[in-house]
Amino acid sequence: MKFRSAIIALLFSILISTASAQTKLQSGIWRGALKNSAGGELPFNFEVKDTAGAQQIAIINGDERYKVTDIKSAGDSIFIHMPLFDSEFKLKLDASGLTGNWIKHLGTSDAVMAFTAAPNTTWRFFKDPEKPAFDISGRWSAIFGSGDSRDTLVGEFKQNGAKLTGTFLSTSGDYRYLEGTVAGNQMYLSCFDGGHAYIFTAKINDANTLSEGKQYSGFSGLDTWSAVKDANAKLPDAYSLTALKPGYHKIDFTFRDINGKKVSLNDARFKNKVVIVQILGSWCPNCMDETNYFVSSYYPKYHNKGVEVIGLAYERTTDFAKSQRTLQQMKTHFKVPYPLLITGFTPAAGDPQKSLPMLADFKGFPSTIIIDKKGEVRKIHTGFSGPGTGVYYTEFIDEFQKLTEDLLAEK
Repeated sequence: MKFRSAIIALLFSILISTASAQTKLQSGIWRGALKNSAGGELPFNFEVKDTAGAQQIAIINGDERYKVTDIKSAGDSIFIHMPLFDSEFKLKLDASGLTGNWIKHLGTSDAVMAFTAAPNTTWRFFKDPEKPAFDISGRWSAIFGSGDSRDTLVGEFKQNGAKLTGTFLSTSGDYRYLEGTVAGNQMYLSCFDGGHAYIFTAKINDANTLSEGKQYSGFSGLDTWSAVKDANAKLPDAYSLTALKPGYHKIDFTFRDINGKKVSLNDARFKNKVVIVQILGSWCPNCMDETNYFVSSYYPKYHNKGVEVIGLAYERTTDFAKSQRTLQQMKTHFKVPYPLLITGFTPAAGDPQKSLPMLADFKGFPSTIIIDKKGEVRKIHTGFSGPGTGVYYTEFIDEFQKLTEDLLAEK
């Protein structure tokens, strides 16, 4: 019996070892691709590493390495839960790589995109790209859409040989870190951050014009665009886009925090303080960049000098428990030290004004309301240009900190 038990134990050990081998991702650089229903393939690269006995993934977008640690396996199945944006991968691993779906939870429904990934693949768009016909480094004025839906963005590109990086800036923020290729007279850029998937393509007519542009986004989005090089291209002043209604100088609100406790702007902790009201959503990538700035740099520097920050969250659902879960994920990821309040309103058009009826209008997420020590609104900033925008990001920080110090100095 002892011999039989030993044999059974050995066989069981072999089975467990084999299962582990089957579900262990190969270390190194992989190429992943999501399939957009409009016909676009959205590629990105990621690196698999073994760290302290566990595997981690770093999604690669330009200079950004987006770390993912929640990776589980069962048999030949791999489950990857993204640290933000309430999304996950459900995949199968075989000799050729990974196949399955990326699932994004949208509050009341799910959206699903087919996904494949291959190991030992460092290229993003082409293994051997055609030699670039032009260098498109620089600033561009880009027109997206047509007719009444036209929108002007600013493109910032940096080309090194065939490698292309950059971003697009809009009045509500930016498209974060884009990475891609210039091949012949075509340009390609893409980005995946766990919540948003983008690909931009265009024909390069010459060093100063781009045409026949397409933007694939998420599960079904498709837009057209074109651009001309313009070193002086710029967006409207971000402090000029959103305002209070005539006659209003203050805002007021009371919402519940993640723990269900009511928090009001009239609470004692906010009296005689410079208060920053961050209008955000856990689904919004620019909001995450702004949150990271507040948590890592701004709040530690100014909180003890008399600054408070409050986050007002507009989630994809009015269900408090579901909003609580996604916001807790965000709070834990960034270690947010200030209150995050669940407004009970969604990001749908008009909802922010319903919750804050003193707003004359609302242009987009994130928006930041700056309140002085007397409780009066001094400025409202629309959008956030994150670290992927380079000089725009540093200019914003310098300006925002100068404004804070001026308000703190007031009697």
